[in-house]
Amino acid sequence: MHGVSTILNVIGSVALLLWGVRMVRTGLTRAFGAALRRAIGACSRNRFTAFAGGLGLTGVLQSSTATALLLASFAGRGLISLSIALAVMLGANVGTTLTAQVLSFDLNWVSPLMIAAGVIGFLSSENDKVRHLGRVAIGLGLMLLSLQLLEHSALPLRESPTFVTVLKGLQDEYVLAVVFAAAATWFIHSSLSTVLLVMSFASSGIIQPELALALVIGANIGGAIAPYYDQSSTDVDARRVPLGNLITRVTVGILAVPFLVPIHHWLAFVDAAPARLLVNFHTAFSVVAAILFLPLIEPLATLCRRLLPSRPQADDAARPRHLDPTVLDTPAEALACATRETLNLGDRVADMLRQSITVFEKNDQRLARTIEQEDNVVDKLYESIKLYLIQVSRNELGEEEGRRYVEILSFTTNLEHIGDIIDKNLMELAGKKIKKRYTFSSEGMAELKAIHAHVLENVRLALNVFTTRDISLARRLVAEKTAMRESETVAAESHYARLREGRPESMETSSIHLDVIRDLKRINGHLTSVAYPILEAAGELANTRLKTGQPLIREPLES
Repeated sequence: MHGVSTILNVIGSVALLLWGVRMVRTGLTRAFGAALRRAIGACSRNRFTAFAGGLGLTGVLQSSTATALLLASFAGRGLISLSIALAVMLGANVGTTLTAQVLSFDLNWVSPLMIAAGVIGFLSSENDKVRHLGRVAIGLGLMLLSLQLLEHSALPLRESPTFVTVLKGLQDEYVLAVVFAAAATWFIHSSLSTVLLVMSFASSGIIQPELALALVIGANIGGAIAPYYDQSSTDVDARRVPLGNLITRVTVGILAVPFLVPIHHWLAFVDAAPARLLVNFHTAFSVVAAILFLPLIEPLATLCRRLLPSRPQADDAARPRHLDPTVLDTPAEALACATRETLNLGDRVADMLRQSITVFEKNDQRLARTIEQEDNVVDKLYESIKLYLIQVSRNELGEEEGRRYVEILSFTTNLEHIGDIIDKNLMELAGKKIKKRYTFSSEGMAELKAIHAHVLENVRLALNVFTTRDISLARRLVAEKTAMRESETVAAESHYARLREGRPESMETSSIHLDVIRDLKRINGHLTSVAYPILEAAGELANTRLKTGQPLIREPLES
């Protein structure tokens, strides 16, 4: 049981370290996400400014993996060239070692101070930026605390025969140690955490310096495998950045493994303390990679293009255009991305509705099939937006962000319902009309076109209300619901008048005609729903539509 307790303590300490790293990264991203992205753009003038920008960015984010994913997204969308992205990545690899340098010193006294300051800042302020910075302070405190716990938890491992036997098996198998550390780092997605864990083991005397150096090499390689694996399903342009990063780390690792013993002696002259020796090697590893590859950044970019050549791909209409996964830790930006994608979804639904009246007017079966295929695109886009919003909601949303999240989710759901009405109802009615060779009367067709044009205009108005959240536009959209009821009543009375006259075309198409009007009214109802949350938040909605002063009549319950 003592061994089980030791393993659990080590696992818990590592988990606390990972959580602290995540809190720092998410806190900084939410507080300064937009500024950090602008900084990348500003530093992309040449390879040297790009290197400096990557060093500073990752020194702040404490995650080269997060930087690699961010750069991959930029490169995939053509916002940054491959060579500049690779230069930023070289700087990012050096930047991620700065935190390890700081944490290698004895800063135990800082941990409770950081946690206390972070909790006070987080709980005492309603300002989002202050709360995010409080999260950063808590994360730093937890990282320092986890290192203390890890050092104490690892001490019993020195006397564990099983653990010592495993380490002896790796002692002279440096290549195997590199592979083991790379796999572990890929699994936890944090080279910093692996390096700090190895540093703790080395400080406790559990592992020899040469083996520790091999494990640090594996941590650096594993830190490059994680973003490449995460981008495996994305565009080729996005995958080239993590591929180039992986090539640089593997190359330096291969060059370093045969010389671990002399490297240990050289670094011992700088600082022989195990923790400082390892963290200095961790920094030297990334610095050497930058010295080797910064002058060769263009050949490296060419190699990445050859290894991952571009392939002509058909444009997939169902692929989301604006759902950027790299901003999920910044809810305000992520919700803006979801808003843009929702407008794309709204435009597609508007096109479906615009074309639907042509199917009735010209009996165009081919256009009806096109509309049915477009509904499949609408369904896929809706699913993408919904899943993206679910990922956003896993963050801590402010009151305004939570309200916007609900608005986007509700509106996308209504747009998807409108697509279904057009596909499953209107096109089915059109198919029935075409199959039986029915023809609307000229007056009936004119009425349908008028109502259709009214609803189509309300689509544009609803999209504007959704985007601007303007109260006057929202009131106007709700008023259109009353106007639609009046148009429905007038059209129905005109149709009934034609039936009384015995018009044969009106009698044949009566059910189709009335059902089309009903479905257009349903579509309009889904559109106007976007205005209600906005008006409710502004206190512009009445509690009931019933007249005041009228008693409620309750029917007696039957016995």
